[in-house]
Amino acid sequence: MTQVAEASCLLIFGGGWLGEAVALAAVERGDRVVLTSRDPARRAELAASGFEAIDPTDESALTQAVGTAKAILVTAPPGASGCPGLEALVPAITASGAYPDWIGYVSSTAVYGDRDGGWAFEDDALNAASLEGARRVRAERDWLDAGQGMGLTVQIFRLPALYGPGRSPIDRLRDGTARRVRKPGQVFNRIHVDDVVSGLFASMAKPHPGRAYTLCDDEPAAADAVMEWAADHMGLPQPPEVDWTDPSVSDGMRRFYLDSKRLSNARAKAELGWRPQYPTYREGLKSLM
Repeated sequence: MTQVAEASCLLIFGGGWLGEAVALAAVERGDRVVLTSRDPARRAELAASGFEAIDPTDESALTQAVGTAKAILVTAPPGASGCPGLEALVPAITASGAYPDWIGYVSSTAVYGDRDGGWAFEDDALNAASLEGARRVRAERDWLDAGQGMGLTVQIFRLPALYGPGRSPIDRLRDGTARRVRKPGQVFNRIHVDDVVSGLFASMAKPHPGRAYTLCDDEPAAADAVMEWAADHMGLPQPPEVDWTDPSVSDGMRRFYLDSKRLSNARAKAELGWRPQYPTYREGLKSLM
Protein backbone atom coordinates (compact mmCIF):
# COMPACT_ATOMS: atom_id res chain seq x y z
CA MET A 1 0.00 0.00 0.00
CA THR A 2 1.33 3.43 -0.90
CA GLN A 3 1.76 5.63 2.16
CA VAL A 4 0.80 9.30 1.97
CA ALA A 5 3.63 11.49 3.26
CA GLU A 6 2.69 13.62 6.23
CA ALA A 7 2.65 17.32 5.43
CA SER A 8 5.49 19.36 6.90
CA CYS A 9 4.42 21.82 9.57
CA LEU A 10 5.63 25.41 9.52
CA LEU A 11 5.11 27.44 12.70
CA ILE A 12 5.11 31.19 12.10
CA PHE A 13 5.56 33.25 15.26
CA GLY A 14 3.93 36.51 14.21
CA GLY A 15 0.84 36.40 12.02
CA GLY A 16 1.21 39.82 10.43
CA TRP A 17 1.46 40.81 6.78
CA LEU A 18 4.72 38.96 6.09
CA GLY A 19 3.76 35.98 8.21
CA GLU A 20 0.51 35.54 6.31
CA ALA A 21 2.31 35.85 2.95
CA VAL A 22 4.70 33.06 3.95
CA ALA A 23 1.78 31.00 5.22
CA LEU A 24 -0.07 31.30 1.91
CA ALA A 25 3.00 30.11 0.01
CA ALA A 26 3.52 27.23 2.42
CA VAL A 27 -0.07 26.04 2.01
CA GLU A 28 0.34 26.16 -1.76
CA ARG A 29 3.35 23.87 -1.32
CA GLY A 30 1.21 21.41 0.60
CA ASP A 31 2.50 22.28 4.06
CA ARG A 32 0.50 22.63 7.23
CA VAL A 33 0.86 26.07 8.83
CA VAL A 34 0.27 27.39 12.33
CA LEU A 35 0.49 31.14 12.98
CA THR A 36 0.52 33.04 16.25
CA SER A 37 -1.05 36.33 17.23
CA ARG A 38 -1.77 37.90 20.61
CA ASP A 39 -4.73 39.77 19.10
CA PRO A 40 -7.98 37.75 19.21
CA ALA A 41 -9.38 39.72 16.26
CA ARG A 42 -6.32 38.92 14.18
CA ARG A 43 -6.53 35.24 15.10
CA ALA A 44 -10.14 35.28 13.95
CA GLU A 45 -9.09 36.85 10.63
CA LEU A 46 -6.43 34.19 10.11
CA ALA A 47 -8.85 31.42 11.00
CA ALA A 48 -11.39 32.85 8.55
CA SER A 49 -8.69 32.58 5.87
CA GLY A 50 -8.29 28.89 6.65
CA PHE A 51 -5.19 29.00 8.87
CA GLU A 52 -4.59 27.53 12.28
CA ALA A 53 -4.00 30.48 14.61
CA ILE A 54 -3.00 30.26 18.27
CA ASP A 55 -2.26 32.65 21.10
CA PRO A 56 1.51 32.59 21.78
CA THR A 57 0.83 33.07 25.48
CA ASP A 58 -1.05 29.75 25.52
CA GLU A 59 1.88 27.58 26.61
CA SER A 60 0.10 24.29 25.94
CA ALA A 61 -0.97 25.22 22.41
CA LEU A 62 2.45 26.64 21.57
CA THR A 63 4.28 23.57 22.88
CA GLN A 64 2.00 21.32 20.85
CA ALA A 65 2.63 23.40 17.70
CA VAL A 66 6.39 23.36 18.28
CA GLY A 67 6.29 19.61 18.77
CA THR A 68 4.99 19.08 15.22
CA ALA A 69 6.94 21.87 13.50
CA LYS A 70 9.76 21.01 11.13
CA ALA A 71 10.45 24.71 10.60
CA ILE A 72 9.83 27.83 12.69
CA LEU A 73 9.82 31.39 11.35
CA VAL A 74 9.91 34.34 13.73
CA THR A 75 8.58 37.59 12.27
CA ALA A 76 7.49 39.33 15.48
CA PRO A 77 9.56 42.48 16.20
CA PRO A 78 11.61 42.73 19.39
CA GLY A 79 10.58 44.88 22.33
CA ALA A 80 12.43 46.44 25.22
CA SER A 81 12.92 43.03 26.85
CA GLY A 82 14.14 41.30 23.70
CA CYS A 83 12.57 38.98 21.14
CA PRO A 84 9.14 37.70 22.23
CA GLY A 85 9.58 34.71 19.95
CA LEU A 86 12.75 33.63 21.70
CA GLU A 87 11.19 34.10 25.11
CA ALA A 88 8.21 31.91 24.21
CA LEU A 89 9.74 29.36 21.85
CA VAL A 90 12.83 28.20 23.72
CA PRO A 91 10.77 26.88 26.68
CA ALA A 92 8.30 25.33 24.22
CA ILE A 93 11.10 23.58 22.32
CA THR A 94 12.53 22.26 25.58
CA ALA A 95 9.11 21.11 26.82
CA SER A 96 8.17 19.42 23.55
CA GLY A 97 11.49 17.61 23.16
CA ALA A 98 11.07 17.93 19.37
CA TYR A 99 13.71 20.10 17.76
CA PRO A 100 12.85 21.76 14.42
CA ASP A 101 15.08 21.35 11.39
CA TRP A 102 15.17 25.09 10.69
CA ILE A 103 14.55 28.34 12.56
CA GLY A 104 14.50 31.64 10.71
CA TYR A 105 14.60 34.98 12.48
CA VAL A 106 13.43 38.00 10.46
CA SER A 107 15.60 40.99 11.31
CA SER A 108 16.14 44.37 9.66
CA THR A 109 18.90 46.05 7.69
CA ALA A 110 18.68 48.78 10.34
CA VAL A 111 21.33 46.72 12.16
CA TYR A 112 23.92 48.03 9.69
CA GLY A 113 23.30 51.65 10.57
CA ASP A 114 24.38 54.46 8.27
CA ARG A 115 27.00 53.72 5.59
CA ASP A 116 26.91 57.20 4.02
CA GLY A 117 25.89 55.62 0.73
CA GLY A 118 28.45 52.82 0.93
CA TRP A 119 27.88 49.09 0.70
CA ALA A 120 26.82 46.90 3.64
CA PHE A 121 27.63 43.19 3.86
CA GLU A 122 26.57 40.52 6.34
CA ASP A 123 29.98 40.20 7.99
CA ASP A 124 30.40 43.95 8.53
CA ALA A 125 30.39 45.26 12.08
CA LEU A 126 26.84 46.17 13.09
CA ASN A 127 26.30 49.82 13.91
CA ALA A 128 22.57 50.41 14.44
CA ALA A 129 21.70 54.11 14.67
CA SER A 130 18.15 53.70 16.02
CA LEU A 131 16.56 52.09 19.05
CA GLU A 132 14.71 49.67 16.80
CA GLY A 133 17.94 48.71 15.07
CA ALA A 134 19.71 48.18 18.39
CA ARG A 135 16.91 45.88 19.52
CA ARG A 136 17.31 43.89 16.32
CA VAL A 137 21.05 43.54 16.97
CA ARG A 138 20.32 42.16 20.42
CA ALA A 139 17.64 39.80 19.15
CA GLU A 140 19.96 38.43 16.45
CA ARG A 141 22.67 37.81 19.03
CA ASP A 142 20.25 36.14 21.42
CA TRP A 143 18.89 33.83 18.74
CA LEU A 144 22.35 32.83 17.54
CA ASP A 145 23.46 32.18 21.11
CA ALA A 146 20.37 30.03 21.68
CA GLY A 147 21.06 28.14 18.47
CA GLN A 148 24.60 27.34 19.55
CA GLY A 149 23.61 26.45 23.07
CA MET A 150 20.72 24.17 22.08
CA GLY A 151 22.04 22.73 18.83
CA LEU A 152 19.39 24.53 16.75
CA THR A 153 19.72 25.51 13.09
CA VAL A 154 19.14 29.26 13.32
CA GLN A 155 19.43 31.66 10.39
CA ILE A 156 19.04 35.43 10.32
CA PHE A 157 17.34 37.35 7.51
CA ARG A 158 17.94 41.09 7.31
CA LEU A 159 15.25 42.87 5.33
CA PRO A 160 15.01 46.46 4.05
CA ALA A 161 11.69 48.19 3.31
CA LEU A 162 9.08 45.68 2.15
CA TYR A 163 6.44 46.40 -0.46
CA GLY A 164 3.76 44.38 -2.21
CA PRO A 165 0.01 44.24 -2.83
CA GLY A 166 -1.70 46.93 -0.76
CA ARG A 167 1.60 48.36 0.54
CA SER A 168 3.52 50.30 -2.07
CA PRO A 169 3.90 53.73 -3.69
CA ILE A 170 1.20 52.60 -6.11
CA ASP A 171 -1.38 52.55 -3.33
CA ARG A 172 -0.34 55.95 -1.99
CA LEU A 173 -0.53 57.45 -5.46
CA ARG A 174 -4.00 55.99 -5.96
CA ASP A 175 -5.41 57.25 -2.67
CA GLY A 176 -3.76 60.68 -2.89
CA THR A 177 -1.46 60.34 0.14
CA ALA A 178 1.81 60.05 -1.82
CA ARG A 179 4.65 62.54 -1.34
CA ARG A 180 8.14 62.82 -2.75
CA VAL A 181 10.29 62.87 0.38
CA ARG A 182 13.66 64.42 -0.41
CA LYS A 183 16.98 63.77 1.27
CA PRO A 184 19.83 64.55 -1.15
CA GLY A 185 22.25 61.67 -1.63
CA GLN A 186 20.16 59.18 0.34
CA VAL A 187 19.70 55.69 -1.15
CA PHE A 188 18.45 52.36 0.10
CA ASN A 189 17.22 49.03 -1.17
CA ARG A 190 13.77 47.53 -0.92
CA ILE A 191 12.27 44.10 -1.58
CA HIS A 192 8.98 42.73 -2.84
CA VAL A 193 7.26 40.52 -0.28
CA ASP A 194 7.18 37.61 -2.75
CA ASP A 195 10.97 37.72 -2.98
CA VAL A 196 11.26 37.54 0.80
CA VAL A 197 9.05 34.46 0.76
CA SER A 198 11.10 32.73 -1.93
CA GLY A 199 14.33 33.56 -0.07
CA LEU A 200 13.02 32.00 3.14
CA PHE A 201 12.01 28.79 1.38
CA ALA A 202 15.37 28.68 -0.39
CA SER A 203 17.02 28.75 3.03
CA MET A 204 14.74 25.99 4.36
CA ALA A 205 15.96 23.86 1.44
CA LYS A 206 19.63 24.70 2.12
CA PRO A 207 20.08 25.45 5.84
CA HIS A 208 23.31 27.10 7.01
CA PRO A 209 23.33 27.21 10.82
CA GLY A 210 24.31 30.59 12.23
CA ARG A 211 24.31 32.32 8.86
CA ALA A 212 22.91 35.81 8.23
CA TYR A 213 21.46 36.81 4.86
CA THR A 214 20.47 40.18 3.45
CA LEU A 215 17.43 39.70 1.22
CA CYS A 216 17.01 42.76 -0.98
CA ASP A 217 16.65 43.81 -4.59
CA ASP A 218 19.57 44.47 -6.93
CA GLU A 219 19.34 48.25 -7.24
CA PRO A 220 19.61 50.79 -4.41
CA ALA A 221 17.64 53.91 -5.25
CA ALA A 222 16.38 57.14 -3.70
CA ALA A 223 12.79 57.08 -2.46
CA ASP A 224 11.78 60.18 -4.41
CA ALA A 225 13.12 58.66 -7.65
CA VAL A 226 10.98 55.57 -7.11
CA MET A 227 7.89 57.68 -6.46
CA GLU A 228 8.52 59.83 -9.55
CA TRP A 229 8.93 56.73 -11.73
CA ALA A 230 5.71 55.23 -10.40
CA ALA A 231 3.72 58.43 -11.01
CA ASP A 232 5.05 58.74 -14.55
CA HIS A 233 4.16 55.13 -15.40
CA MET A 234 0.68 55.49 -13.96
CA GLY A 235 0.06 58.67 -15.92
CA LEU A 236 -0.50 60.64 -12.71
CA PRO A 237 0.82 64.08 -11.73
CA GLN A 238 3.86 64.16 -9.52
CA PRO A 239 2.92 64.22 -5.81
CA PRO A 240 3.98 67.18 -3.65
CA GLU A 241 7.61 67.40 -2.61
CA VAL A 242 8.62 67.58 1.06
CA ASP A 243 11.95 67.59 2.87
CA TRP A 244 12.58 64.57 5.09
CA THR A 245 12.89 66.83 8.15
CA ASP A 246 9.46 68.38 7.60
CA PRO A 247 7.16 67.93 10.66
CA SER A 248 4.57 66.30 8.40
CA VAL A 249 6.93 63.33 7.90
CA SER A 250 6.17 60.75 10.59
CA ASP A 251 8.82 59.56 13.02
CA GLY A 252 8.55 56.07 11.58
CA MET A 253 9.10 57.33 8.05
CA ARG A 254 11.92 59.60 9.14
CA ARG A 255 13.79 56.62 10.57
CA PHE A 256 14.10 55.25 7.06
CA TYR A 257 16.00 58.38 6.08
CA LEU A 258 18.52 58.28 8.93
CA ASP A 259 20.57 55.69 7.06
CA SER A 260 21.95 55.77 3.55
CA LYS A 261 23.42 52.53 2.31
CA ARG A 262 23.65 50.08 -0.54
CA LEU A 263 22.86 46.48 0.32
CA SER A 264 24.40 43.39 -1.23
CA ASN A 265 22.39 40.20 -1.75
CA ALA A 266 25.40 38.29 -3.15
CA ARG A 267 25.58 35.81 -0.26
CA ALA A 268 21.95 34.74 -0.61
CA LYS A 269 22.41 34.28 -4.34
CA ALA A 270 25.63 32.27 -3.97
CA GLU A 271 24.68 30.07 -1.01
CA LEU A 272 20.93 29.65 -1.42
CA GLY A 273 20.63 29.79 -5.19
CA TRP A 274 18.06 32.56 -4.68
CA ARG A 275 17.24 35.20 -7.26
CA PRO A 276 14.69 37.99 -6.79
CA GLN A 277 11.77 37.76 -9.17
CA TYR A 278 11.68 41.56 -9.02
CA PRO A 279 15.34 42.62 -9.24
CA THR A 280 14.51 46.34 -9.17
CA TYR A 281 11.60 48.50 -8.06
CA ARG A 282 10.56 48.84 -11.72
CA GLU A 283 9.62 45.19 -12.16
CA GLY A 284 8.06 45.07 -8.72
CA LEU A 285 5.89 48.15 -9.17
CA LYS A 286 4.86 47.13 -12.69
CA SER A 287 3.51 43.89 -11.24
CA LEU A 288 1.34 45.93 -8.87
CA MET A 289 -0.02 48.30 -11.47
